[in-house]
Amino acid sequence: MTHEQTTEQHVREKVALLPEGPGVYQFLNAEGTIIYVGKAKNLKRRVSSYFVSRADHTRKVQVMVRQIADLRHIVVGSEADALLLENNLIKELQPRYNILLKDSKSYPWIVIKNEPFPRIFSTRKFIKDGSLYFGPYSSVSMQRAVLELIRGLYPLRTCKLNLAPQAIARGTYSVCLEYHIGNCKGPCVGLQSEEEYMANIAAAKNILRGDLRPAEAYFTAEMKRLAEGLHFEQAARAKDRLALLADYSSRSVIVSATLTNLEVVYVLHDEGTAFCNHMRIVRGAVVHSVTFEMRGRLDESPDELLTFALGQIFGEEREEGIPLSREVIVPMMPDAELFPTVNFTVPQRGDKLELLRLAEKNCKIARLEKFKQIEKTDPDRHTDRIMARMQKDLRLPVEPRYIECFDNSNIQGTNPVASCVVFRDGRPSRKEYRHFNIKTVVGANDFASMEEVLTRRYGRLQAEGQPLPDLIVIDGGKGQLSFAFAALEKLGLRGRVSVVGLAKRMEEVYYPGDPLPHYLDKTGESLRILMHIRDEAHRFGITFHRQKRSINFLKSELENVPGLGKTSIDRLLKKYRTLARMGRTPQEELAELIGAGRAKILTDYLRGRGEAAGSLSPEEEPAPTAAPDLEIGR
Repeated sequence: MTHEQTTEQHVREKVALLPEGPGVYQFLNAEGTIIYVGKAKNLKRRVSSYFVSRADHTRKVQVMVRQIADLRHIVVGSEADALLLENNLIKELQPRYNILLKDSKSYPWIVIKNEPFPRIFSTRKFIKDGSLYFGPYSSVSMQRAVLELIRGLYPLRTCKLNLAPQAIARGTYSVCLEYHIGNCKGPCVGLQSEEEYMANIAAAKNILRGDLRPAEAYFTAEMKRLAEGLHFEQAARAKDRLALLADYSSRSVIVSATLTNLEVVYVLHDEGTAFCNHMRIVRGAVVHSVTFEMRGRLDESPDELLTFALGQIFGEEREEGIPLSREVIVPMMPDAELFPTVNFTVPQRGDKLELLRLAEKNCKIARLEKFKQIEKTDPDRHTDRIMARMQKDLRLPVEPRYIECFDNSNIQGTNPVASCVVFRDGRPSRKEYRHFNIKTVVGANDFASMEEVLTRRYGRLQAEGQPLPDLIVIDGGKGQLSFAFAALEKLGLRGRVSVVGLAKRMEEVYYPGDPLPHYLDKTGESLRILMHIRDEAHRFGITFHRQKRSINFLKSELENVPGLGKTSIDRLLKKYRTLARMGRTPQEELAELIGAGRAKILTDYLRGRGEAAGSLSPEEEPAPTAAPDLEIGR
């Protein structure tokens, strides 16, 4: 394989591991120089498009793609954040194949001016004069809509007059058109107090900070009042404002007026791996973000890994001549004596905490990509890691290499059945799936049905000397689990087999004898595998239940045919399974199975129902049957 082919394969493998979410991607050439920065609503789909149908690309794009030797990506929270981050990186890196942005190009802000009776207006200039800035806004139309919303809600001045108390007292001003049409209450001539005006400003700040509850309450009440007064046109406008509030979101940490120059370093240490994300913020904008893997050798603690990462990052920045930020945001305090010139911050709230969460998100994405790569290249190692994780998360005495899960299915007590699915090494073992017909329970009693099924299943395994599972998963909460555990106790299996219940509503894990649930990480692999096996048991049971209901329907239908007895009906169902197939079968072939006389009666009956044309009700065509090696009713 040539060097070019090896490089292309490397890039394609990285593309396959990209997440399907918003973010920014960077293409690098063989020298490690970033040649292109792009944004994407779906990173995987967008980057993949460069490497599939190259004939549709322009000549310039084809030339750029041939130079791609590596790629990086940064995950963000929204498409708007991706747009802002792309803008920052293009300005900072000046990639060869991007449209170059002038320094004057900037996104608009909303400013509350630091002055008497403050104005609220749009600006692209960030001036440090004590004014409050909100944004920036990636959409000018959204910014205008927010300004219109605030001005429609609160009468605020738009003039540039100096409304210092002395100027108002001189009486040199007069009201303008905005006062006469109701958009301003005339603070310039003393018709509105500064306290009332500042109360409106405080309410406007709530909207700009993302607290929409006061405005939503106002518009809801206004809409109801107008509708009750039969002012439907005005009520519709209030409803439109409510919809605008529902869509509005102004917060972004990609560019923030509350941040200055700082750096963010986050280390994620879990499951034998460690990843570090480093972000650099310059003048409130993220201009650099990279995630890299660290491989510990001596079971280092998280604070030791963080200290090591900080040393590496600061050392590289000194070599490259990058001035070190005075403030560094970290998830925990490192050994501050090693970095005497740095002020470390562990944020508890605000934009700095959001930046730390963004860094954590990028670490988790990098870890997931690493695990996917291991699963593809070294499946045994991947399986060993997951089994060890499940043993730790579920507090099991052994790794759950062999898991069985049970689920009951019935509709108002009819045709009760149960299913058992088997997972080995975290994967379905479908040839070992089993169905059960409930034999001793009458009506819809899931608890008693579960007890019967487990008694039959593990009584049989013990009698045959078969190995028992490492873990039994019961679909349900405390009630189902208690009956299941009682059945295992009667069989003498207490302490020999681990059993847990998985409640569907909150995905809670229950243990026998413990009334409180155990919560697993919602994004972790342990819960994902438990949910998979539970859903598989439910799917498998529902399929069998539908099949059984369909067969019972067919039996009752065939019992209406004169001359057909139990033996003939069983033969027909075993061979043809549906009325449609019986209707399409020649009478001579039916006669070989049930006799000429009964075959003629059946054929005439089906033609009378129109079955020969294949017009079946949904109940008459059973669901696809399970694999032929399944054991039914054991």
